[in-house]
Amino acid sequence: MRWAPALVVVGMMSAGFSGRGTAVAAEWKYPPTKTVDQVDDHHGTKVADPYRWLEDDVRVNPDVKAWVEAENAVTFGYLEKLPQRTMLKDRLTKLWNYERFSSPSKQGSRYVFSKNDGLQNQAVLYVQRRLDGPSDVLLDPNSWSKDGTVALSGTSFSEDGKFLAYGVQDAGSDWNTWKVMNVETKAVLDDELKWLKFTSATWLKDGSGFFYARYPEPEPGAAFQKLNLNQKVFFHKLGTKQADDKQVFANPDEPTWGFQADISDDGKYLVITAWKGTDDKYRVYYKPVANLDAEATHLVGNFDHEYSFLGNDGTTFYFRTDHSAPKRRVVAIDLFPSQPDAWREVIPEQPHVLTGVNLLGNRVFATYLRDARTAVKVYSTSGQFERDVGFDGNGIGTASGFGGKRTDNETFYSYQSFATPPSIYRYDPTTGISFLLRVPAIDVKPDDYTVEQVFYTSKDGTKVPMFLCYKKGLEKNGALPTLLYGYGGFNISLTPTFSVSRLLWMELGGVFAMPNLRGGGEYGEAWHQGGTKLNKQNVFDDFIGAAEWLIANKYTKPEKLAIQGGSNGGLLVGACMTQRPELFGAALPAVGVMDMLRFHKFTAGRFWVDDYGSADNAEQFAALIKYSPYHVLKPGTKYPATMVTTADTDDRVVPGHSFKFAARLQACQAGSAPTLIRIETRAGHGAGKPTAKIIEEVADQYAFLMQVLGMK
Repeated sequence: MRWAPALVVVGMMSAGFSGRGTAVAAEWKYPPTKTVDQVDDHHGTKVADPYRWLEDDVRVNPDVKAWVEAENAVTFGYLEKLPQRTMLKDRLTKLWNYERFSSPSKQGSRYVFSKNDGLQNQAVLYVQRRLDGPSDVLLDPNSWSKDGTVALSGTSFSEDGKFLAYGVQDAGSDWNTWKVMNVETKAVLDDELKWLKFTSATWLKDGSGFFYARYPEPEPGAAFQKLNLNQKVFFHKLGTKQADDKQVFANPDEPTWGFQADISDDGKYLVITAWKGTDDKYRVYYKPVANLDAEATHLVGNFDHEYSFLGNDGTTFYFRTDHSAPKRRVVAIDLFPSQPDAWREVIPEQPHVLTGVNLLGNRVFATYLRDARTAVKVYSTSGQFERDVGFDGNGIGTASGFGGKRTDNETFYSYQSFATPPSIYRYDPTTGISFLLRVPAIDVKPDDYTVEQVFYTSKDGTKVPMFLCYKKGLEKNGALPTLLYGYGGFNISLTPTFSVSRLLWMELGGVFAMPNLRGGGEYGEAWHQGGTKLNKQNVFDDFIGAAEWLIANKYTKPEKLAIQGGSNGGLLVGACMTQRPELFGAALPAVGVMDMLRFHKFTAGRFWVDDYGSADNAEQFAALIKYSPYHVLKPGTKYPATMVTTADTDDRVVPGHSFKFAARLQACQAGSAPTLIRIETRAGHGAGKPTAKIIEEVADQYAFLMQVLGMK
């Protein structure tokens, strides 16, 4: 339930700009951008906002639409002249063309998994009776649109696997339409639910219907701009119209609250988790499923701690929580009484942060991070340690999965690393034996690459870990093109994962570096809070410290050092390139939060106050104005070569952030380095983006960066 400016991993590439050898440097001219006399008073401080008009929706304001078209004409006119562009697209297309599988899940009598044959725009959902048997297509989103921009956004199967509720996402928007399919006949039923956002579908045990949360339908023209308020929980009975759905929970006195509905393991209780922002701090309610008209009972929480519902045994509910445990633990809470002094600790807090818990096979699977590497421990339901799950490789990797039901006698997971594509395993909870189920057929030799983890010291003395990846035998000469990628926020952890674009970067002789900045979740709540609100500058200092370490240790130099990040990572790049423009050769801020004074006024932006604070608060405003990328741009400054990327249907971080930043950056740029903006059409914040668009975007980023780096 963390609706943050999401972690964006599309592309993952950048490089440096030397300011020399740029054959097309004089062949672009930015379109004129009008300014307006807009000045806001923030607690007695007057702040100019000359590009306020660029906040308007491109679908509504013709002036914004014309500006987007003019900027894209300049950007694509520049990119089309780059000699590396075709080569890069061809190589990326070849690398991307391999089968990619998800971990299977058992749904009734069938196994369900997704697969992309290689260059399909969207992965296809399959079912099979046996793991070693034939599979059939259940849902193929590629048939939903000609350009691949309509995607499958979520799935939820009924307990017996007979029905599937699934979300349809159009052009990358967070708004979804949910439909229902009969799995046996593959017939799509008439049930259709619209204007759903930040929700899942939770079925009754008998499969007669499901719970979900929705916002009111926005006013015409406001769908991609308006704040999301007044979410409510409904029950949809199969075979009925959405207008007839029963409202089962709401709090009209608290319009900022959002809700997640779950069903207890025994099917007797509806469990409702209320949330207000991106922090994992909740209030949990329950009511009997047999009487949905009953008033919900407040069980635990007051938005002070995490309480993630795991399952139940009768009136005993299990939760993952950080109450009295900053790195989290598992507790059992009885409904009568429910006070903390009556809780039973099932799994105590460990030295490493607990990131996930699954109850299956009558066991507890606990996933931890050890310096951002995955470790999984298996416990009995009484909390007795049984075993560690062993993984292949050198331990620098990420495992995900371990889903299922309490009674399942098997589960599945994937394991990957920077140079190792995700492999799929079946795991037997009873014996502890893993069986390799599927291995991607891609021409990658992990032994050809070095993957290591180093630790460096940030500005205030904090030790920060960083992953480094590069081809073996690469000689440190102080001038290697180096990509420094970061995020640093919303309790989100960056772990070792495989990326085709990173692989190509290493093929080209580049170094990939990924530090685990404060603000993330790698070391628990203290690490997270150390990079939030008044502490946000720590995140930028950590990132700058990583850059300085790479230079001091002879990997690279400023002219060859590139920084990249998406969403909150786009803010990271924007803040660092404006604070230390001389330290970086190039910057690729993607779908970034660039106006820190107004982010909370649009769509999901209000949720992010948990991490950023708000300009409505005088003390927090004083901190925000010091690093807000849009506001700290200074005329006459030499900024690094920059290509901002965003999309017209991004209703998570509205594109006005990137529009305003790019316009002001172009006006302030004193150097010869290009400062461009690439605006994708029929795409959103990143989720659901078709493969073809991803390849085109990465190829454009590479071509831009190879040109300004002088790479051959």
